[in-house]
Amino acid sequence: MKKSRILTGIKPTGKLTLGNYLGVLKHLPETQDEGEPFIFIADLHALTLPIDPEELRQNSIDIAAFYLAAGLDPNKSTLFLQSSVSAHAELNAIMQNYLYMGELSRMTQFKDKTTKMNDSAIGLGIFAYPVLMACDIILYDANIVPVGEDQVQHVELTRDLVKRFNNRYGNILVMPEAKLRKVGARIMSLSDPTKKMSKSDPKGDIFLKDDMKTVRKKIMSAVTDLGSEVKYDPVNKPGISNLLAIYASTKDISIEEAEKEFVGYRYGDFKKAVADAVCADLEAFQARYQHIIDTKEYEKVLKDGAIKARKVANETLKRVQNAVGLLTYEE
Repeated sequence: MKKSRILTGIKPTGKLTLGNYLGVLKHLPETQDEGEPFIFIADLHALTLPIDPEELRQNSIDIAAFYLAAGLDPNKSTLFLQSSVSAHAELNAIMQNYLYMGELSRMTQFKDKTTKMNDSAIGLGIFAYPVLMACDIILYDANIVPVGEDQVQHVELTRDLVKRFNNRYGNILVMPEAKLRKVGARIMSLSDPTKKMSKSDPKGDIFLKDDMKTVRKKIMSAVTDLGSEVKYDPVNKPGISNLLAIYASTKDISIEEAEKEFVGYRYGDFKKAVADAVCADLEAFQARYQHIIDTKEYEKVLKDGAIKARKVANETLKRVQNAVGLLTYEE
């Protein structure tokens, strides 16, 4: 049987958080046994809002090192920079003609990011972000797309695009499917557990390069709830529920198993156990990350990954070009 093609990426904007680690990075090595992963750094997407060039470069290096520190094996996974594969931009120029203004304007992330922005400050890139994301998926014939809850809508739009394109031109594109992790898919802020941990709250976000003293202090200062029972109840006990999700994700156990461990615990003792678990995990992760940065191991991995990614992406691009009637002469 042909292996499933898996596609996922991280945008190099802002500092990555514990939420990114538990929701994405920590579990990426599992994809190597489930199929053929293409894992990229979405640096073109990072340009949709203003970003300092040096910050973009450093963030891209960090993510490459984080991928490897998480346990991804370059012999099993293809790791690459989005901008190293020109087919992303080329396919985007074609596919933007098959999605419509009304569809794009209804995208939840677009609304969230532009609600407080002046219309004159909203660039075309942020509006058309889902088109490029669809192209990311389509280029690698990905049928499995691991995403967070806030990205499911983008995968659904990609599915609409694939159906629309195939209905018109034949069986050209592979239909993708979003895949959500049940535990730890959405880690919330420690200072406001009703909001996602999202790179913008120094008190509520644990960053992957925080020292262990800072990590422990943030967890011990996390917002809790009324009562004293350690119970998973996101509506009535969002703070405790978030800490349980963090603990369960760190330990690779279910929420129910985590609850059983803390029957009769006081909040303070519970927080200490969560901090111990997170610090043990992150300390080992940071050591691997630093070794990769020091040796610049990421450079060869990204170069080799780009070569493999280009080959696959260019084949899809040519298939699409032929389908729509564009002439494609070999060099």
